[in-house]
Formats: sequence, structure tokens, C-alpha cells
Amino acid sequence: MDARLQQYDDKMNKTVEYLEADYMTIRAGRANPHVLDKLKVDYYGVPTPIQQVGNITVPEARIIQISPWEKSLIKAIEKAILTSDLGLNPSNDGSVIRLVFPELTEERRKDLVKEVKKKGEDAKVAIRNIRRDGNDAFKKLNKQDVSEDEIKQLTDELQKKTDKYIKDVDALMEKKSKEIMTV
Repeated sequence: MDARLQQYDDKMNKTVEYLEADYMTIRAGRANPHVLDKLKVDYYGVPTPIQQVGNITVPEARIIQISPWEKSLIKAIEKAILTSDLGLNPSNDGSVIRLVFPELTEERRKDLVKEVKKKGEDAKVAIRNIRRDGNDAFKKLNKQDVSEDEIKQLTDELQKKTDKYIKDVDALMEKKSKEIMTV
């Protein structure tokens, strides 16, 4: 692949990877430890990801269990979960914290699907912006020793890449929406 195209391909790929990671944090009725990925706990004055202060397990389909390595962290972990936008109520028995995921209502599922679609559309816009930046850069090449045909070929290749990544985003949106709507 042309080195001039590679940078735009990489950026588009990163956009899709970011979307995929973002979708992992959206809960779909089943317990998924990735919903905790964005949460940080105050650990001796340092915001630390929950994964680094305890063990996270999924003992049942709709329960996440957090076993902090230090019992003193239980209150801080509970506070982080309560102040997050997860909408979960943690319960603890003094040594572990349990998060029970309630069944999603039909209305909540539809809201989540809307959120999935919005994030997907944002990713598509980002991909199109990368294409625009690439096309602008290719037009500036015209002033150097690059033929019109070569510029046309670069823009055509970039458009093919854009179409491919837009398809990938559509597939991710479809997959996540189905996962959410499956009861």
C-alpha cells in the first residue's frame, strides 16, 4: 500500500477499534466486566482503574463480583460505581462487591440501540473527515511532481478504504443492536 494512503487507513482503523471498545462498555442485559473499564477508584489519592485494585469475575450470567485486594477499598469502589452512569446498585458482604444486572426493559433496550446508532454515526463522520483530510492532502500534492492520474488513483483508493470502514461500522452497529434487543 502507498505510504501516503497508509496513515489514513491507520486512522480509519483506529476509529473502528475505538467504536468496538466503546460498544463493549454498553451493557446488554448480561454481565460484562468491560462495563467497568471506564471506572476509576481513588487509591491513595490516585485515580486507578477498578481492574487494578481487585479481581473481577462473572459467577453468573447477570452478576459481576469484585474482590478488592484491600478491604479498605470496598467503600471507594462502591462510591465509584454509584457515581457512574451504569445505573447499578452495588451490594457488599464486607469482602466482595456484587453487581446484579436487572433485566432490561423494552424501553431501555430501545434507548441503548439509539445510543449504539448515535456512536456508530459519529464513527462514520470521523471516517469521512479522515477521507476529506486525505483528499485535501492529495490535492496539495498536485503542486509537486505528481501526475493527475496518480492523484486520481490515490483518491479512488481512499474512497474504497472509506467504503470498507463504513461497512465495518454498519456491521458493528447491527451486531450490537441485535445483542441488545435479544431477550
